Amino acid sequence: MNALMDMYGGLNFTVLGFPCNQFGLQAPEENHEILNVLQYVRPGAGFLPQFPVFGRIEVNGADEHPLYAFLKETLPFVNPVIGDIRKLYWSPIKVNDIRWNFEKFLITADGVPYKRYDLHCPFEEVERDVTELLQGRHSP
Repeated sequence: MNALMDMYGGLNFTVLGFPCNQFGLQAPEENHEILNVLQYVRPGAGFLPQFPVFGRIEVNGADEHPLYAFLKETLPFVNPVIGDIRKLYWSPIKVNDIRWNFEKFLITADGVPYKRYDLHCPFEEVERDVTELLQGRHSP
């Protein structure tokens, strides 16, 4: 995501990061610890996000954040496999749920959800779509 900010950060574009602990309990840190964990643990090596990182939220289940409820309703799932339910920490599990960390949503400058990306989506596909949106070459 830092690479996208390097390429497009001076334009009408930004990345927003929303930590979540619902996937294998991989993000147990408190909100005030998030940036230190990113910098020193995972990914570590001095990594600092070049975009806003918000406090931890729930993206699935009974307590899912309204932003994610809206995004998931607007842009259905992109991966038919839900995964190992022993590593998923929410209920109820629904077909449009986020499958795992690093699933992404691209939203137009007008706030319209545009595309949803599986966590394994090639970076080049996201980059291409961002370029198209910024150049006004997208279909509404």
